[in-house]
Amino acid sequence: MTITDAAAGTGTRDGHPAARRAWVRHLLGMPFSIHVRGPEALDPAVDELVTSALATVRDVDRRFNPFRPDSELCLLNAGLLAMEDASPGLRELMSLCEQARTRTGGAFDAELPDGRGRRRLDPSGLLKGWAVERAAAELRLLSEHDWVVSAGSDLLVSCVPGSSWRVGVQDPADPTRLLRVLELSSGAVATSGSARLGARVVHPASGEPADGVRAVTVVGPSAVWADAFATAGVVKGAGAFAWLSALPGYEGAVVERDGRTRSTWGPGAHPC
Repeated sequence: MTITDAAAGTGTRDGHPAARRAWVRHLLGMPFSIHVRGPEALDPAVDELVTSALATVRDVDRRFNPFRPDSELCLLNAGLLAMEDASPGLRELMSLCEQARTRTGGAFDAELPDGRGRRRLDPSGLLKGWAVERAAAELRLLSEHDWVVSAGSDLLVSCVPGSSWRVGVQDPADPTRLLRVLELSSGAVATSGSARLGARVVHPASGEPADGVRAVTVVGPSAVWADAFATAGVVKGAGAFAWLSALPGYEGAVVERDGRTRSTWGPGAHPC
């Protein structure tokens, strides 16, 4: 994803460009950033609030990252922690994963084969979206500002009335090219796929790479569900577009194996 200021007439205050600042940290194995635009974007109080939001994500990384051997999630997988003794945060995360399994007909499943004939809990398919939402909960105090929380290919946008951000959706075959530019005043965008970094999404039943499509992008109100639905779309492969088209409250695009893009974009999407 790329993030830019919106079209002329938005992102301004009293006819002048609004102050803007970005914070970037390496969290959850990727660049995690927060962008704030508005009258007090450069003030220490805003810096303190954003720092707190990033600390929340750092805590998610420390406690629930499936690739950190000392995380609470890994202790659960190793049998060193029982679910009834897990923290409220981990129980919430796993409850969301179970809801996602139901809502996607099993295409999303946090219980994945571990390659040794057993299964392990891996919530990666919605963990980024969940972390974005937790950070955003603190930023909602910035009622007079526009902001974006971005975690790799997942982000959440909020703007004051009359303002918006432009979000570029990259072509999975060519990261220098944009498939679409979305002009958003609120909501989430998530992309999942296998074109650039290899097949990172697997079929929950078999553990085999899910490579039936190159990428799935989902746009909607929730970062958690946009993330989960994008992951599920990759698993659904050839059936992804039909499923996405019927998904209430969400829209997006599927890049097929042959590079063809099929989308349900609404009027807020602008061709590049």
